[in-house]
Amino acid sequence: MAKIFSGMGTSHIPAVGAAIDHGKQGEDYWQDYFKGLEPARTWHAQNRPDVVIIVYNDHASAFSLEQISTFTIGVSNKFLPADEGYGPRKVPVVQGHPALAWHLVESLVLDEFDMAISNNMPVDHGLTVPLSVAYDTPEEWPVKVIPLCVNVIQYPQPTAKRCHDLGVAIRKAIHSYGEDINVSIWGTGGLSHQLQGERAGVINAEFDTVFMDNLVADPIANTKLTHADFIREAGSEGIEMIMWNIMRGAMAPKVEELYRFYHVPVSNTAYGLQILKDSE
Repeated sequence: MAKIFSGMGTSHIPAVGAAIDHGKQGEDYWQDYFKGLEPARTWHAQNRPDVVIIVYNDHASAFSLEQISTFTIGVSNKFLPADEGYGPRKVPVVQGHPALAWHLVESLVLDEFDMAISNNMPVDHGLTVPLSVAYDTPEEWPVKVIPLCVNVIQYPQPTAKRCHDLGVAIRKAIHSYGEDINVSIWGTGGLSHQLQGERAGVINAEFDTVFMDNLVADPIANTKLTHADFIREAGSEGIEMIMWNIMRGAMAPKVEELYRFYHVPVSNTAYGLQILKDSE
C-alpha cells in the first residue's frame, strides 16, 4: 500500500528560481534566504519519497483565460519546463508517474471531485521553484512528480475548505494504491503578497504565522477562511495559500512540524517553508 509520509508548504516565488539559475545565492540580498533553506535541503536529501504531488498554480504558461479548470492533474510521463517569456529554466525535465496519477484521477472523480486531466502541459516556476528549493541544482530531479494545478487566478477560485477536502480525498486515493511506495505532497504559493494596485507590496507576517501555526495545531481553522479574508489579510495574491490546505488535508489529523522558515521579503513576497511529518 502506498502511504504519505511527509508534506511541505513552500512559496514558489519566480525570483528564487532566477537567483539559483544565475548564481546569485551569495549576494547580500539572498544570503540569509538561502541559508534558511539549508536545513530543509539536508532533510530532503535524507528523506526522499518515490513520488511528490506538487500542488501549484499555472501562470499563463500551460493554460490561459480561454480555458480554466479548477483542478487539473498531469498524467504524462514527463513535463517540460515552460518558457515564461525569457526562455525555459535550465532545469531537468520533470518525470511523471502516470500510474499513480491515473489512479488519483479515478479515485477523486468517483469521490465527486471533477478533475480535469492533462496529457501534455509545460510546468512553470510554480512547480519547478519548489523542486529547486528542495533539491537545489541536480542533473536529474531525484523524485517522480505528479502536477496538481489549481485555479487561483480567475474568480471564482475553490474555497479553502474545498481544497482541504480534496487533500483528504487524495489521502484516501493514495492509501488505496496497490504499489508499496512513499508519497510526499507539497502545497505551494503565497504567503502574503500583492503585486499590483494601491496595496502592492503588502505583507502580513502575523496572518502568515497564524496560518502556519494552524497547519500544525488546528488545520480546520484555515478551512474557514473566505476569499475576502485572504484578499484583506494577505493581499490579492495571498489566495495562493489555499493550496497549502490541499497538502494539509492529505495528511493525518495530527502531524509533527520538522522545520519552519519564514523570510521577508523575497521579491516583495513573504516567503514561507514548512515541513510536516505524517503521524500515521
